[in-house]
Amino acid sequence: MTDLFTRERESKLDPLQLAALAALMFIGTMFVCSATMANAAAALLPWYDQIWVRQIIWYALGIGAGVGLCLVDYHTLARWSFVAYWATILFLLAVLVPHIGSTHGWGARRWIDLGPFQFQPSEFAKLAFILAAANFLSRPVDELQQRGIFWQSIGLMLLPFALILKEPDLGSALVLLPTGVVMMFVAGTPVKYLLRLAAIVGILGALFLADVMFAPPGWWQVKMQDYQRQRLLVYFGANFASANASPEEKADARHLQFEKSYQVRQALISVGSGGLLGKGWRKGDQTALGFLPPGAAHNDFIFSVIAEEEGFAGSLVVLALYAVVLFTGLRIAGQARDRLGKLVAVGVVTLLFSHVFINIGMNIRIVPVTGIPLPLLSYGGSSVLCSLIALGLMQNVHIHRRGY
Repeated sequence: MTDLFTRERESKLDPLQLAALAALMFIGTMFVCSATMANAAAALLPWYDQIWVRQIIWYALGIGAGVGLCLVDYHTLARWSFVAYWATILFLLAVLVPHIGSTHGWGARRWIDLGPFQFQPSEFAKLAFILAAANFLSRPVDELQQRGIFWQSIGLMLLPFALILKEPDLGSALVLLPTGVVMMFVAGTPVKYLLRLAAIVGILGALFLADVMFAPPGWWQVKMQDYQRQRLLVYFGANFASANASPEEKADARHLQFEKSYQVRQALISVGSGGLLGKGWRKGDQTALGFLPPGAAHNDFIFSVIAEEEGFAGSLVVLALYAVVLFTGLRIAGQARDRLGKLVAVGVVTLLFSHVFINIGMNIRIVPVTGIPLPLLSYGGSSVLCSLIALGLMQNVHIHRRGY
C-alpha cells in the first residue's frame, strides 16, 4: 500500500484523474450515441457522419491538445496569457458582427463558421481568462491589497463577461464570475473587497429579479431576450400574464407558459422515470419517443438521458467521476510549485464545478434552464476541446509540482 502511494506521488501525471476522465469520455460517447441514434433519420446516416463518431474525433483532438500543453511548462504558457486573452476578446467582438457570427437558428449569435465545423469563442475565452487572471494575480500579495489592482482584476473578468452576455449566452457568462472571484480569494485579495463585491452583486441581482418578476408592462425593464425572461418566469413559477390582463390574455399566457416549460418538465420526467437502475442503454422512452427534444438531448440534457437509462445508480457514478476530477484538481492545486500553478488549477476546478452544477441543476430544476454543456458528456466540439485543454493545463501544473 505504501509502495502504491509512493509511486502515485512520483508519477509525472495524475493517474486517478486520468482514469476518471477516460471513464467520462466513454460514458459521453455511449450516451451521445443513445440520444442521437433514437432519431430514425440520424440512424440512417453513414457511420462517419454519426454525431457520436464526431464526438470521438473531438475527444482525440482534445487529448492531443492537452498532451501538447503538457510538453510546455505552464510558466511559458502564462507569458503568452494576455496575447491569448486579447485574441479571444477580438473573437468575441467578431462573433457579434452579422455574416461573421452565426446563430444556427437558436437566436443567439455564438458561433463562427469555419467550413466543416463551428468555433465557439466563449469557450476559449474562459480558458484564456483563467490563464490571464492567474498570471495577473500571482503578483506579490502586498500588491493585491491595492484598490487599483482589485479593480483591474474585476475589469479583467467583466470584459469577457459583458461580451459573452451580449451574444447572448447567460450561462457561459455566469461561470466566469465564480471562477474569477474564487481565484481572487485564493490569490490573497482582501476579503473586505470581495464581501463588498458580493454585496453589490447581491443587490443588483435582487433588483434584476424584482424587475423580471414584478415590473408591469410599460415600465422600464432590463433589456433581455424574450426566451431568457420566460425561462426565469418558468423557474420561479410566475404567471406570464399581468394582473390586469383580460381572461383571453391570461389563457394565452397559460398556454405559452405550458409550452415554455416543456423542456424542464420532460427532463424531470426522464430523471424520475429512471428509478434506481434505469431502463437500460438506448431503452429510454423519453428519448426514443421524442419527448426529450432531439436537438437538446445530446447537448444540454445529456444528464437526463443518462438518468433515465441508467437510473439513480448511473447518475451517482457520473457524480462520483466528477468528484474525483475536482478533488484531484484541488490536490494538484495544493501541491503546485508556486502561486501561478495553484491559481491555474483552482481556476480550472472552479470552472468545471460551475459547469457541472449549473447543467445538472437545470436538469433537475434547481437552477433555471440555460445553454451550458456538461463537461466531456455533452456533445460539442468547442466544449470538449476546451474541457480537455483545461484538464491538460491542470496536469501541466501536476507535472511541474514541487518535490517532497
